[in-house]
Amino acid sequence: MDTYTLISLAIYFIAMLGIGLYSYKQSDADVAGFLLAGRKVSPKVTALSAGASDMSGWMLMGLPGAMYISGMSSAWIALGLVIGAFLNYILVAPRLRVYTELADALTIPDYFEHRFQDNSHTLRIISSIVIVLFFTLYTSSGVVAGGKLFESAFAMDYYSGLYITTGVVVAYTLFGGFMAVSMTDFVQGCIMFIALILVPVVAISSMDGVSPMMQQIESINPDMLSIFSGMSIVAIISSMSWGLGYFGQPHIIVRFMAIRSEKVIPTARRIGMTWMIVSIIGALGVGLTGVAYINMNQLQLGDPETIFIYFSQVLFHPLITGFLLAAILAAIMSTISSQLLVTSSSLAGDLYHRFLRKKASQKELLFMSRLSVVIVAGVAIALAHDRSSSILSLVSNAWAGFGAAFGPLILLSLFWKKMTRASAIAGMISGAITVLIWIYLPLEIAGKTLSAHMYEMVPGFIISTLMILLVSKISATPTSEVMQRHDEVEKRLQD
Repeated sequence: MDTYTLISLAIYFIAMLGIGLYSYKQSDADVAGFLLAGRKVSPKVTALSAGASDMSGWMLMGLPGAMYISGMSSAWIALGLVIGAFLNYILVAPRLRVYTELADALTIPDYFEHRFQDNSHTLRIISSIVIVLFFTLYTSSGVVAGGKLFESAFAMDYYSGLYITTGVVVAYTLFGGFMAVSMTDFVQGCIMFIALILVPVVAISSMDGVSPMMQQIESINPDMLSIFSGMSIVAIISSMSWGLGYFGQPHIIVRFMAIRSEKVIPTARRIGMTWMIVSIIGALGVGLTGVAYINMNQLQLGDPETIFIYFSQVLFHPLITGFLLAAILAAIMSTISSQLLVTSSSLAGDLYHRFLRKKASQKELLFMSRLSVVIVAGVAIALAHDRSSSILSLVSNAWAGFGAAFGPLILLSLFWKKMTRASAIAGMISGAITVLIWIYLPLEIAGKTLSAHMYEMVPGFIISTLMILLVSKISATPTSEVMQRHDEVEKRLQD
């Protein structure tokens, strides 16, 4: 590795650890401070933190890789995500912020329990299991991305990359909690934004502009420039259905719980959507430009998901290369840290505190939260040892799991006050099980798996919604207290 590149990466690592140390000294020494930073996060930090934790390594590796293989038809996923993220800010953010403050809920399972007055704790248990199950899988996708980065860019062993990536993330998450995660996400989001503008622009310039690039792609396969190429109506619905996942992603919507006021959410939305649209266009541009560049120079690219890494190494000075590789690390680490934090909150707060040590002190709960971070990270590394894993595939499975299990539940619970506890349980279980069956059922139609025909998000989201509506109609009406709390939220939003 070039000395300049090494210097850039060293500065990045030191900065992330420094932010973690600063956050440790500034944050409140209790669980609320560790998990939500005291609900004092600014709109700009909320916006970039939500974006950076959302996009992960798939933004700089998975999405460009898909574009490199399939061409413009991959843009349907991006379009679905943009629409879903915008609706998430409109529909979920303000109501969830107000409701969780009134109920003093610190986690998503906490919110479910308060929303439905579930004294049996069934909702808390099931939702915590779903979070631990799918987030462990989701976290492993980030660890895989870290391993691939170190192997491709630094000529290091894949497994060493797993441990280095995870080690740095665990270090600043372990001590700084939500404040450290949010602040590092903000910095990482800025790095990603600059990188995703810089790389495609320089790559296109190296080929003398857009026209020669397009001509090169047409000579390879003209269909790559068509957004409808190889896309049936079902395929377009499957791709755009990624946007449905936003309503149920705990590591994203928890940002809305921590923002300092629901009144500043429109500001966060404007910042967040601008960041997202520009970044996604840049990521798609990297993949499409890569097709032309590799063919024009008669090169071979072993793994399409490494096209951003390749451009970083061949088009820039080593000092800039270090910055661009840091952008990939930023994307990977921002998501891993958010997922570790949410998973640890479920293990320590929703399971350990509620069922094993109800009288545990704040100090003990902080210790358990930090221990949970280490445990989940260890399991994620174990899963990531299968180096053949596809980043986009791992992300898509976990994304669908959360989207189907929590998405309809979050939306309907915020808008429909007559939704019942029994329907919440039915919707969550049916959504999660549908996704798992759709992915792993050994059934093929016309030689293709169920997931190849239709993204598992679609049947999972539909079945979960139908179960909620059906069971709410036949189960007991919510109590007057539940109805009153819902009215309080509406009144505050109108004020």
